[in-house]
Amino acid sequence: MKLNLKIWRQKSSSDKGHFELHTIGGIIPEMSFLEMLDVLNDTLSAAGKETIAFDHDCREGICGSCSMVINGVAHGPTRGTTCQTYMRNFKDGQTVVIEPFRASAFPVLCDLMVDRSAFDRIQQAGGFVSVNVGGAPEGNSIPVSKVNADLAMDAAQCIGCGACVAACKNASAMLFVAAKVGHLRLLPQGEPEAKDRVKKMVTQMDLEGFGNCTNQYECEAICPKEISADFISLLNRDFLGATVFPNPM
Repeated sequence: MKLNLKIWRQKSSSDKGHFELHTIGGIIPEMSFLEMLDVLNDTLSAAGKETIAFDHDCREGICGSCSMVINGVAHGPTRGTTCQTYMRNFKDGQTVVIEPFRASAFPVLCDLMVDRSAFDRIQQAGGFVSVNVGGAPEGNSIPVSKVNADLAMDAAQCIGCGACVAACKNASAMLFVAAKVGHLRLLPQGEPEAKDRVKKMVTQMDLEGFGNCTNQYECEAICPKEISADFISLLNRDFLGATVFPNPM
């Protein structure tokens, strides 16, 4: 299998960047997309050329670090992470355009690598439970409805890959924030700090420069963990309630 690769090259966030053309052969359909890039980098290295920088870690669809846009689609043609995209989804002789995520809040570090630390700062602003409740209670001592437990688990699946931002025309991070707020909000342990949490995280999201949600649902369509945009509705409701009826002093 042979492919023509049009890959974005950029030395740093201050560099203008450009596309670079590469032709690669001997691709096995069972290879993952990242393994194909590994083969390309081996070829470049053997020729004494600069290899292509891209993020990766677990390569199991868990960490979300393998973020790139393939032929205009975040993570590629299949609904999943880039590392779980396989070469059998491409055709022999096809031209594949590979770019980093495009968002002002995700500046390019080098080639296909972007700085997603904005997500970390949003999480640090309030995405945790800090109430001192003493020792850990027995697991079944706090009743949680199955509906809330299932919804909380659905939201907790978010891996923070940033595909929702890359797919949104406004580069909105609402689905990410909604998932991180939602999975704590739906459980008893997260209730005491719910109002402070949602205000702090939404405020930090705005400070990072992410855009606003305009209900196009591209985030839901591209999310590798299939997180529902319904969580954005819950986030808006909680933020409005926390703003209008803040916690008493």
